[in-house]
Amino acid sequence: MYLVEGTPGTGKTTLAMRFLLAGAALGETVLYITLAETEVELRAVGEAHGWSLDGVDLFEMVPPDGFGEDHEQTLLHPSEVELGETVRDIMAKVDKIRPARLVLDSLSELRLLAQSPIRYRRQILALKHFFSTRACTVLVLDDKGASGNDLQLHSIAHGVISLDQTLASFGAQRRRLHVVKMRQREFRGGYHDFEIERGGLCVYPRLVAADHTTRKSSEPVSTGSPELDALLGGGLVPGTATLFSGPAGVGKTTASIQCVEAALKRGEKASYFLFDERASTLLTRSTALGLDLQPHIDSGLLELRAIDPAEMSPGEFAGRIQEAVESGATMVAVDSLNAYLQAMPNEQFLIIQMHEMLSYLGQKGVVSLLILGLHGIAGDIRTDVDLSYLSDTVVQLRYFEALGEVRQAISVIKTRTARHERTIREFQIGSDGLRLGEPLNRFQGVLTGVPIFSGTRDTLMASQIDPESPRD
Repeated sequence: MYLVEGTPGTGKTTLAMRFLLAGAALGETVLYITLAETEVELRAVGEAHGWSLDGVDLFEMVPPDGFGEDHEQTLLHPSEVELGETVRDIMAKVDKIRPARLVLDSLSELRLLAQSPIRYRRQILALKHFFSTRACTVLVLDDKGASGNDLQLHSIAHGVISLDQTLASFGAQRRRLHVVKMRQREFRGGYHDFEIERGGLCVYPRLVAADHTTRKSSEPVSTGSPELDALLGGGLVPGTATLFSGPAGVGKTTASIQCVEAALKRGEKASYFLFDERASTLLTRSTALGLDLQPHIDSGLLELRAIDPAEMSPGEFAGRIQEAVESGATMVAVDSLNAYLQAMPNEQFLIIQMHEMLSYLGQKGVVSLLILGLHGIAGDIRTDVDLSYLSDTVVQLRYFEALGEVRQAISVIKTRTARHERTIREFQIGSDGLRLGEPLNRFQGVLTGVPIFSGTRDTLMASQIDPESPRD
């Protein structure tokens, strides 16, 4: 006997229906006994999910005429008569149908009839003993709000699944479940996000990186730019996470798109999760930079998924990434972590979940590209959360001013897998993507956000706004 508890709207009936339909699909006899809902309501639930309940026996404990005066009595307390009659009716129906799977909805009605915790516990124990002798797997539903802190059912049931939902200040409600107990079985603890979709519950098990095997691969792959490969010490190493950080508009997305396109040209699959802008906008500006992604989307090599953080839970997002990796993606990009942070209720949970996710991607040998936007343009630049210690490689992009122009600089702060260049290079974004210039050796304070230029024009890349200047 297994207990499914949760407040109204968490999906108890949907889960119970899928449990019975799975049994009916195997040719088993299944029975749904309802003390709260009517058969019409249950069939409406099935119709909403596109189910046919023809193979499910539905039994209402309260008939349509059960509220007439003929069914009322005043000599005895209802708990002395109605509870016993209800339990006997349940047993009689089970003996008649002989189901292999049974759903009892819900125990809160029996609790109200019992009036006493002792009488209620005795009746539940009697039902448990009765079911155990009938070779019947039972799913009992209970309203968590009605039970309060009553843990009697937890001690009696073989397993307990708790469903709950939370409502944030903005966005859709978040549903999650956790397995409280499961006798003689190993189970994954903690909270698991889920959604109620047409057809049943879609559960996203909590991602545990230790459960996945390691794929050994350490040969660096190109970013699509020889200069950027040299700056990184050879390229991007599979199984590592690269963080592109910088202020708005500096070129973080362009750099990541160039890395993704290089992987696609090698025939590898990639997934790009977009939080900050629409997919159409990204495709348009990528094409203008000579990085046409549409053919790769049409061929199935690239999965471009625009995500609304107000609608997608963090558990579902982790599940989507896992699906992409299991389908063969060797490169995964998240643009950006700032929007992903807004989907999390607490920064602490973001750090823990990102650590588990990046560990999983590392175990699978996936190249991870992370984008983190910084607040401000120059000077004191801050970020919502520091994820640099979770990343194997950190690439910093910055603005600087020289000769009346706003220019961009790129540098690699750390790389755990190679000896990287410690220089600061200027870069430009043109119709051919990202182009890197020579090291900026006549600058001071570039990393502080307030650089001081002490060189000449020859030190810099050719200006994009001066048509007479020679191109690099």
